[in-house]
Amino acid sequence: AGGWSPLESNEQQWLQVDLGDRVEIVAVATQGRYGSSDWVTSYALMFSDTGRNWKQYRQDDTLWVFTGNSNADSVVHHKLLHSMKARFLRFIPLKWNVGGRIGLRVEVFGCSYKSDIADFDGRSSLLYRFNQKLMSTFKDVVSLKFKSMQGDGVLFHGEGQRGDYITLELQKGKLSLHLNLGDSNLHFSNSHTSVTLGSLLDDQHWHSVLIERFNKQVNFTVDKHTQHFRTKGDSDHLDIDYELSFGGIPVPGKPGTFQRKNFHGCIENLYYNGVNIIDLAKRR
Repeated sequence: AGGWSPLESNEQQWLQVDLGDRVEIVAVATQGRYGSSDWVTSYALMFSDTGRNWKQYRQDDTLWVFTGNSNADSVVHHKLLHSMKARFLRFIPLKWNVGGRIGLRVEVFGCSYKSDIADFDGRSSLLYRFNQKLMSTFKDVVSLKFKSMQGDGVLFHGEGQRGDYITLELQKGKLSLHLNLGDSNLHFSNSHTSVTLGSLLDDQHWHSVLIERFNKQVNFTVDKHTQHFRTKGDSDHLDIDYELSFGGIPVPGKPGTFQRKNFHGCIENLYYNGVNIIDLAKRR
């Protein structure tokens, strides 16, 4: 019996749910207030990790409005096109029954969400050392999620003595991928390629990144936007010496000093060619 009904029915009201932990939300359902003329006919959803910064649920790149109820007791269920990972959820009534007030009963559907997260303080980096001195690859797949308040910082970097390198960095809230498939015989060849995607990525919300390279062909995806491009130069493979660095570019032989600005924020589910880097770091 009952349900939530705020003291005043206006567009400044919301019902906030704390799910106790970050979970994957796949569906929501609503009812009106039991045995009343109080129900919500349309509403928006907002979600948050912290309960401080909020993001509205979007579908097809538009702020999504959910159809609510037409009576007090029928359940209206919505399966989300894109699941949300969040701890906090807000139901925001937009319209309600003309002959009544705002009235809501809600249910949230989902499952637990397991992730590996590393926190970077702007002075740290995570090094992944290879078993051999040189890693030469024709194919690379790097995937991760990040969130940051800083507009600049290196997310990862690898380089080789022949001039090859791969660098992913935030620059003024945009994400830039720099690639050089060098050739030691062509010192003067311009084989450097840079591609920039996204904007306002320093908004302290999670953003997903996927880099897929096969020979010269590269797919660079940030959130749901993909850039397809072909690298310059004559080489098809990427030669990296010893290690990859995540969170910054350490200066060789100078512990604790870095070229360019370090990343300050969180990185989640970081995979390099199928290797779970953060899980490896946890297990030393």
